Amino acid sequence: MLKIACIQLTSGANISENIEKIAALVAQAAGAGAQIIFTPENVFLMEDAKNPQKKYTEAEHPAVKAAADMARVNNVWLLVGSVAVLSSCHPREGGDLKAYNRSILFNPSGEIVARYDKIHLFDVEVGDGQTYRESAKIKAGDKAVMARTPWGGLGLTICYDLRFPQLFRALAKAGANIIAVPAAFTQKTGAAHWHILLRARAIETGCFIVAPAQTGTHAGGRKTYGHSLIINPWGEILADGGTDEGIIYAEIDLGEVTQTRAKMPSLQHDVGFVLPEPDAILP
Repeated sequence: MLKIACIQLTSGANISENIEKIAALVAQAAGAGAQIIFTPENVFLMEDAKNPQKKYTEAEHPAVKAAADMARVNNVWLLVGSVAVLSSCHPREGGDLKAYNRSILFNPSGEIVARYDKIHLFDVEVGDGQTYRESAKIKAGDKAVMARTPWGGLGLTICYDLRFPQLFRALAKAGANIIAVPAAFTQKTGAAHWHILLRARAIETGCFIVAPAQTGTHAGGRKTYGHSLIINPWGEILADGGTDEGIIYAEIDLGEVTQTRAKMPSLQHDVGFVLPEPDAILP
């Protein structure tokens, strides 16, 4: 059995304060026996757009250094759901510095074993009074990433990636038996789609889905949905974080991945087909 933990919190606009809070929660989860600890998107900074923060490369980012220490001191695997990092060459696009929205996995020695840059950027108007244009500040990644762990493949995604099932199927076919979905879902879209989409991705892939989430009201007024989830390959919810800050846990049997895929081998049944012409009249 593998014991996993999801940290759910309301990250603010002060990196130092967030680091202190997260370090305490990681220590608490490790003390409860968690072997892998997952944290949400933008875990070390939910930036207030009116008060932009300094941008760092990964090597100089204080939160990345702190996370490495958390993993090492607590002897756990730790997934930083995401942190904004500049590329080493500080690319300039449109006159502004753009960062990657990067998920980083640390082993118990505090070493980085995998990095994933968010592929699908959240450029939407969901009708909650805010406009989201992630591409204005973030440079999209272009590579799917599956990390190797002692328990098998761990697929990495971030938030809006959840709406693109082809990424999840690709990760499962590459060998992932757990897929992480750290997120900062809006309250409006979360209430409508969060549970449904995460359960669907688990069912479609036969993977455990682990989705640590931001919750509550952040600097600048942004509101996130919460409800961190741990879901088994059959689509059953093992733990739900509700809307309060805290930690959820689950002990999972990775043998369920093989058993579920034997019952429902849809990953083996993908077939090619001809797409309809854009203006085709269907019979």
